Amino acid sequence: MTARFGSTELPEAQERCLRRAVRLQWVSILFLVSATVLVYVVLGNSQAMKAAWIEDLLSFAPPLAFLIAVRVSKRLPSRRHPYGLHRSIGVAHLVAAVALVAMGGYLVVDSGMKLLTAEHPPIGVVELFGTTVWLGWLMIAAMAYTAVPPVILGRLKMQLADELHDKVLYADAKMNKADWMTAVAAMVGVFGIGLGLWWADAVAALLISGSILHDGVRNVRGAVRGLMDARATTYDDAQPHPLTDRIDELVAGLPWVGQARSRVRDEGHVFHVEVFAVPHPGVSPTMDELEQARRAIDELDWKLHDVVVVPVTRLPTELLA
Repeated sequence: MTARFGSTELPEAQERCLRRAVRLQWVSILFLVSATVLVYVVLGNSQAMKAAWIEDLLSFAPPLAFLIAVRVSKRLPSRRHPYGLHRSIGVAHLVAAVALVAMGGYLVVDSGMKLLTAEHPPIGVVELFGTTVWLGWLMIAAMAYTAVPPVILGRLKMQLADELHDKVLYADAKMNKADWMTAVAAMVGVFGIGLGLWWADAVAALLISGSILHDGVRNVRGAVRGLMDARATTYDDAQPHPLTDRIDELVAGLPWVGQARSRVRDEGHVFHVEVFAVPHPGVSPTMDELEQARRAIDELDWKLHDVVVVPVTRLPTELLA
């Protein structure tokens, strides 16, 4: 059965990417289950370890949001939802981002208070197979385990986020980057305690918390812009999406068109496109010409889902800025 987002059938390459992305998210969830259990077992009194454990818990949000949103966005448009349910991607993006902001803010305050009150976190010893072992070594080993998979998973997800134009997948890839950075910071903090630097743990926790908060704020900003119908951007929100210029160039090159501008909004994986075309003086486009223009735009890229071509006497002012 052909994979689809709403009524948009995915090309074979994107269909493979989607199946791979779903598998990667399930692998991520299984890894996170093992990581959170392992880190909780060796948590101790380290503030950095506490921050790392909470970030591991937060890391469940993006993959779960992705899996739910993909499933919902596959539903066909209906009378109640004539545009389809593509916006589920934007909603999932916002939910994951708000979770990051909330917990990042809490951890910044909590870690900052520990630093200001000069709290000295003790790290004791445990009996392991009849041998007394400093708990810090177990903490470092657990962090080493949680550091490696996110590097691999994040790189793979970043590639797929581009292919699928999926901002939730991109946010998840960035979260994976934060995960391995968190693990390294936690290891440094625990090792600092072992060297007698009591403040190293709180500083490491503060750095981790700041990273979580920064990612959260950035993603909230991007998610809100998308839901408020800002112009379509690339999957990483780095720049306006190049498809907008390609649409304008295509329509402006049609024999009956004098001027043309498009209004493109990101619905999730796909774009809703409204093209305003000013015909040459004395020319009235036929229905066939309008339909040919619509089809030509539709064939530019699989993401161009809802395409409307409207002949007008002058272009909307906001499109000329």
